[in-house]
Amino acid sequence: MTLVFNPAAFKHGITEQDVRWAMTTALFDEMMEGYDNKYLLIGFVMSGNLIEVMYNLVGEVPKSLWLLGLEFGYAKLQAIRQRRIAFHAMKCRNEVQRKLSKRG
Repeated sequence: MTLVFNPAAFKHGITEQDVRWAMTTALFDEMMEGYDNKYLLIGFVMSGNLIEVMYNLVGEVPKSLWLLGLEFGYAKLQAIRQRRIAFHAMKCRNEVQRKLSKRG
């Protein structure tokens, strides 16, 4: 997975290493409701604390291509979807932790 950082991702004191570790320990990673290309990932940092990371997919393939026969081939589409730009990272908020615990 290629991960690129917008400098704004570090505004709350989260480091590049923290974000990379959170990506590998994700408990939650889904598109945010109401958005076409804004994802929320919840994962652990090396100290064991949870953080929230918001990112966009670079060169994201429109959902219509997935539904219309995958013209480019599955492997190529997967490679495109692997490029992420992290633009926000912060300590996981209590309300997000509560939602996560309700999901099971």
